[in-house]
Amino acid sequence: MKKISKKIALGGLGRFFFILLLSLFTLTTAHAQDAKELYKKGKELYDAKKYNEAFPILKTAADKGNKKAQYRVGRCYAKGKGVKEDKTIAFQWYTKSAKQDYAKAQYALGRCYMKGNGTTADPQKAKTWLSKAIKNPKDGDEILKEIKEKAKEGDEDAKNILKIVGK
Repeated sequence: MKKISKKIALGGLGRFFFILLLSLFTLTTAHAQDAKELYKKGKELYDAKKYNEAFPILKTAADKGNKKAQYRVGRCYAKGKGVKEDKTIAFQWYTKSAKQDYAKAQYALGRCYMKGNGTTADPQKAKTWLSKAIKNPKDGDEILKEIKEKAKEGDEDAKNILKIVGK
């Protein structure tokens, strides 16, 4: 009799943990989907140059961990779009996004280290992040193409970036 009641108790406990894990998974998935939808809406407003409306939406998505929103919030702070310009805060947001392997953020972070925007200039860290950006399997080729085009047009920063990454 004691063995049966232990099995029932453990079975009930196992079901409880299964339901708990399932609930957490569902909440996490909904949370990520919510952040993706918020980013999409914020990006539409940003692209329409409605920065004051876009920023709080993008910030909410960024706070939820959306890497594209984190990058875009960094851009808002870097350019003073919808928020007071602050290169240090821009650097912090670029870092969060870049650590999630978002190529545009890796490039922006590399430029921050190259120019000393929001942080102390650090040529080695600049090289590391710029290299990660152009080697990124998602958008690296496109970033490198844009840098090369700017260098051909005479952009000194682009020329320096190509030297830094050995291209």
